Amino acid sequence: MTAIRLPAQLVTLASQLEPPPIDLDDLLQQTVEIASFCTQNAAAIDRHGVYPQRELESIASAGLLRAPLAPKYGGLGLGYETSSIGSLLEILKQIGRANLAVGRIYEGHVNGLQLLQTFGTPDQITKYARDVRDRHKIFGVWNAEAQDGVKIVPLGQGKYRLEGAKTFATGCGCVDRPFIGGTMPNGEWQLCIISMDEVTTAIDPDWWQPAGMKATASYKVDFTGVILDQSELIGQPGDYYRQPWLTAGVVRFAAVQLGGAEALFTAARQFLQTIDRTKDPYQEERFGKMAIGIESGQLWLQGAAKMLQQYHPIFAGDPAAPSPRAPTLVAYLNMVRTAIEQICMDAIQLVERSVGTRGLLPPEPIERIIRDLTLYLRQPAFDAALATVGRYALQTAATESLWTHEPTPKF
Repeated sequence: MTAIRLPAQLVTLASQLEPPPIDLDDLLQQTVEIASFCTQNAAAIDRHGVYPQRELESIASAGLLRAPLAPKYGGLGLGYETSSIGSLLEILKQIGRANLAVGRIYEGHVNGLQLLQTFGTPDQITKYARDVRDRHKIFGVWNAEAQDGVKIVPLGQGKYRLEGAKTFATGCGCVDRPFIGGTMPNGEWQLCIISMDEVTTAIDPDWWQPAGMKATASYKVDFTGVILDQSELIGQPGDYYRQPWLTAGVVRFAAVQLGGAEALFTAARQFLQTIDRTKDPYQEERFGKMAIGIESGQLWLQGAAKMLQQYHPIFAGDPAAPSPRAPTLVAYLNMVRTAIEQICMDAIQLVERSVGTRGLLPPEPIERIIRDLTLYLRQPAFDAALATVGRYALQTAATESLWTHEPTPKF
């Protein structure tokens, strides 16, 4: 494990005082083109020690990095303003369908910018929005840790020293501004943001030896010795775990995962067409089940977008004005997560039965997609999420009003 100072990894494009405006329709079209390249290059980066550099450069050039910023910071408010949440989910699904590793990194970037704009001060948002808009810096959220987790030690005069490490640091080497959580001396959990190109950390790439999602480069990073300023602490202690913001984010990774199920469906269908097995009645039955599942997943995403729009114009609401409807939103989005996970697991099993051993051999992409999707589906606290749904259902008086979609309120 070697201590290194990370340089800026992506190609830096010329900074512009006034970056060109982004058009949502154009962004959606460029996503299709980016996804096409991601699909073609997926096998080439399915190995240890690499990350999707060219894919992320394309995402930056298209304006997808700054798109989640509010318009006043040079973005579109993509997903942060819930009027565009449906478009964000479609973009995430398309990227996930092309390469789940790229989808995971981009989803983490969106997550980071939503945390920044939700809990950051105006000065913090302005500073880091400039990093995204003018310097194409990539954000992420590195929250997982083991026994040697991060501690934030106050040094006085607004300075803090970090001790400990993070695991599953997705996009290590390309994520420039990760959010990390750490324990304060009083035991509270505090978010902070690290400028990776300005600090020295100890990175352990050998920690990451997965079966799938290799190109996410989710290494272990030791932050011991990093000194932070007060301005690099984001929000108040405990903000990261506040609801409904914490659970609301599940809809993003669910969209990427559903894209993976769609990729499996397409790859398996193309394989069966190649070997002339599409008229087998058992194959027809399996693909009928998958088609129903994938369409159900799309309807779940649409329901989530509608629920978020009804809840508040800003993603998961205003932290200064908590809503009594938060439990309903949390329970509904946990249903979305649970349903889409099952759809993906069913797709994996049905595809494996459909293509047999021959279809699971390279150069067919099916086996790689299954490996990536299987690992990505293992998001934390699945049982707790499902229990939240059951608890809400048991405590709500009328079944017919559990998930009533009302007209979007005016604020």
